[in-house]
Amino acid sequence: MKTWIALLLVLSLPFAAMAQEEKKEGEGAEVDKVAYYSLVPALVGNFGAGPKLKFFKADIALQVKGADAEKIVEHHDPLIRNQLVMLFSQQTEETMNGQDGKEKLRQEALKQVQDVLNQEEGKPVVDDLLFNNLIIQ
Repeated sequence: MKTWIALLLVLSLPFAAMAQEEKKEGEGAEVDKVAYYSLVPALVGNFGAGPKLKFFKADIALQVKGADAEKIVEHHDPLIRNQLVMLFSQQTEETMNGQDGKEKLRQEALKQVQDVLNQEEGKPVVDDLLFNNLIIQ
């Protein structure tokens, strides 16, 4: 009987070591987990020139990797929002209409957010910027 118990213990040791390695790999994956930080409330403002005011409402999510990056973005939320509102207010109706115009605006917004975070943190932190909703009136 003691032989069987000893044999079972010896055979189970490699499985315990493998479980520890998998746990360590899982911890590393948690750091690189993709998260989306939504800028809430939505950005609202006016844009364009001319006698008639034009308004925008943008629901934006920022893609980051890891909880640390999400905390950095949350900390700099006011600065990011300011940068994006300034960018949107400089647009014209032509740059806000159409799929190509919106894609160029999205890329420019991502660049501006990354530039601001690069200045503040020394790294861009944000991997992508997504328009969940973009309304122009």
